[in-house]
Amino acid sequence: MSSNHYMTGFGNEFATEAVAGSLPVGRNSPQQVAHGLYAEQLTGTAFTAPRASNRRSWLYRIRPAAVHGKFEPHPKGHFHNDFGPDPVTPEKLRWNPLPLPTAPTDFIEGIFTMLGNGGPAGGSGAGIHVYAANRDMQGRYFYNADAEMLIAPQLGRLRIATELGVLEVEPQEIAVIPRGVRFRVSLPDGQARGYLCENFGALLRLPDLGPIGSNCLANPRDFLYPVAAFEDVDGDFELLTKFQGHLWRAPIGHSPLDVVAWHGNYAPYKYDLRRFNTIGSISYDHPDPSIFLVLHSPSATPGTSNLDFVIFPPRILAMQDTFRPAWFHRNIACEFMGLIHGAYDAKAEGFAPGGCSLHNCMTGHGPDAATFEKASRIDTSKPDYVTDTMAIMFETPTVLRPVAQALDAAHRQRDYPEVWLGLQRRFSGG
Repeated sequence: MSSNHYMTGFGNEFATEAVAGSLPVGRNSPQQVAHGLYAEQLTGTAFTAPRASNRRSWLYRIRPAAVHGKFEPHPKGHFHNDFGPDPVTPEKLRWNPLPLPTAPTDFIEGIFTMLGNGGPAGGSGAGIHVYAANRDMQGRYFYNADAEMLIAPQLGRLRIATELGVLEVEPQEIAVIPRGVRFRVSLPDGQARGYLCENFGALLRLPDLGPIGSNCLANPRDFLYPVAAFEDVDGDFELLTKFQGHLWRAPIGHSPLDVVAWHGNYAPYKYDLRRFNTIGSISYDHPDPSIFLVLHSPSATPGTSNLDFVIFPPRILAMQDTFRPAWFHRNIACEFMGLIHGAYDAKAEGFAPGGCSLHNCMTGHGPDAATFEKASRIDTSKPDYVTDTMAIMFETPTVLRPVAQALDAAHRQRDYPEVWLGLQRRFSGG
């Protein structure tokens, strides 16, 4: 199975075939599909969703997706949505990078749930996880019936073979796997680590630009979709799924990645974060982080997202007579941050690539003491070039609930709140 090319454009209607003549002409489900294939529709939105937001693809495959054995419960391990009813601490939380495994661990086995809100039953919220793996998925395939998955590698490349083609993703790129799409992950570099977000709500989309105009932020042409590629392999395999927060398994006697051709607009895609066209203030003050929005899942409340995916890429800070890092702040929004590469300009130390932090609703946070002192004295008559960095943030309007395994983890920085203790009284007015 190989795929060396991509198709471009966010949410476009695509048509691709790995064997010539596999796509029917003029109809979606002819009485007999070419080459003895089966026609199957994969639908990611309500059937009656408006045309502009309707997402579905027609797949022409060797066997229908219904061909597999019976599902049985599978141990959930560290990957779950048990966000629970227990009280949530308002404390600022931070973790070191998830240690790489020593025992053989594939991508699904290596997912470690950190926190989340909502769930698949209610159709809203997000589950936020990290992963660390050191072997390919062997003889097993996975699909998530609960959520679309945004994957952000921090260490090591991922080769994600899906029903609709192959995505090869490296650190500083992201992949989005739609709900229900079956896939297998292999590790070209032998080990991998990164971040994973489950979106239980409306599908991720590009934000409207409003007064910005027609350009900047993430451009649709930079989103890449796979061309058709397929496996025609028989064997004793396992099909894993996540359904209503629990893992299930079923035996399957063939590779489910057997789609020979497809057309539609519901498909996995990738995006290079380094192509983000960053904007910012060129006069004074530090803008809100919404100017760094890559993708968002809208909610039923106009102007409010179910989930925002934000990045902090290399950029030029030109604001004069301004405290240039993010100011001290408290938000109704809840912020989970990760670091893909380099250093984050609002923290002096302790926030390493692969690490993460949580600042929940109305919990005060901002630059640590060392960063505050440095930013208070910098010469703002000259621009500051923020280079060699890439930080990410998942932001939700609903409280993110850390799970017990994250709070109890050995790699949690229990002294994290102390980074602000060096902020001394400076008042001189009386």
